[in-house]
Amino acid sequence: MALHIMSDKELARFEVLRDLTSGRLTVSTAAELLGLERRQVQRLAKAYQDQGATALVSKKRGRPSNRQMPESFKAHTLAVIRERYADFGPTLAAEKLREVHGITIGRETLRLWMLEAGLWADRQKRRGRVYQPRYRRECVGELIQVDGSEHW
Repeated sequence: MALHIMSDKELARFEVLRDLTSGRLTVSTAAELLGLERRQVQRLAKAYQDQGATALVSKKRGRPSNRQMPESFKAHTLAVIRERYADFGPTLAAEKLREVHGITIGRETLRLWMLEAGLWADRQKRRGRVYQPRYRRECVGELIQVDGSEHW
């Protein structure tokens, strides 16, 4: 017996298809609940009857994305940035890579790569605290006058 992990969306599909196969729901009602067309619900119901709940689990789970860049391309891009654009931000680096080197990559993807490689720090990590912390007083309700004025 294999253990299959299902997402919330897949669990919701399972419950609706279970009700559909038991006769408590119609195909059109199940289609409305799932936000799918009747034909897709019929296809899912057939797969559910043939294979059980495992038919509803994504076949792509655990595999790399189809849109993922090759590791060699990522390494080459980061090497160019280290060599020539180490002090650039991701937006300017993406522009320079496109103009000078012909490497087209999204700035957000480049930002994530640069964060992972340690070439870029997000704004919160770049900036330190801009104020000196005010530590708690020893006594509850104790205040001190800091401005030097003579009145209370």
